[in-house]
Amino acid sequence: MSASEIALIGIAAFMAGAMNSVAGGGTFFSFPALLAVGVPPVMANASNAVALWPASLAGALASRDALYKYRDRLLPLSIVALLGGLLGGLLLLTVQDRLFTQLIPWLLGTATLLFALSGSLSRLLARVRGTTGPSHGLGGTVFQFLVSVYGGFFGAGMGIVMIAALAIQEHTDLNEINALKNWLSAVIYSVAVVTFVVAGAVSWPHTWIMLVTAVAGGYLGARLARRLPAIWLRRMVISIGCALTVYYALPR
Repeated sequence: MSASEIALIGIAAFMAGAMNSVAGGGTFFSFPALLAVGVPPVMANASNAVALWPASLAGALASRDALYKYRDRLLPLSIVALLGGLLGGLLLLTVQDRLFTQLIPWLLGTATLLFALSGSLSRLLARVRGTTGPSHGLGGTVFQFLVSVYGGFFGAGMGIVMIAALAIQEHTDLNEINALKNWLSAVIYSVAVVTFVVAGAVSWPHTWIMLVTAVAGGYLGARLARRLPAIWLRRMVISIGCALTVYYALPR
């Protein structure tokens, strides 16, 4: 690799780690950077997942105090994330690039719309049930499982999809949602990483460079997210979701 290629993927990974810990959408930076330096698409996707895994873990650790409120729910949510991430990772290794590239804008567009309307939808669900507060029914668990499959499969915009899933379940504090998202993303990346490493689908020279800078970005991004007003984070999530949808919908 040349110095310019090292700088490109290093900076992209830093931005990806920061964005994933704040609102999601980090793959928008890191995956295209790997393609730009000549890594094949499937290998670039696997390498990107491995590189961003420690950043997700760093983001979860940085916001660990916000997770304490959900300590009784972390284990079942983590199991769902682990199983979904495993299935998604296995699917990636069997599906061609063209197919999942065509699905991405539809997935991201739906997730962004769900998040934008999550407040209204959760209030409507509360009126129907006559209750308030987080909902942990079967529907929410299935939604979370599908998000985890998507995360293990490709991961672009996974954070936005996961935030939408948690918001629809009536988690209203965006900083707490962000903390849960960081933890579950780390679980999904963990099982996907094992799958990709065992399958020999990782470009390690590129991945080691991105690991270091993504961790730094993930930790600093999570610390910053806790200092931003919730409305800023919400608008950032919607903006990133729209940008990702348009980007992946453009003809290649």
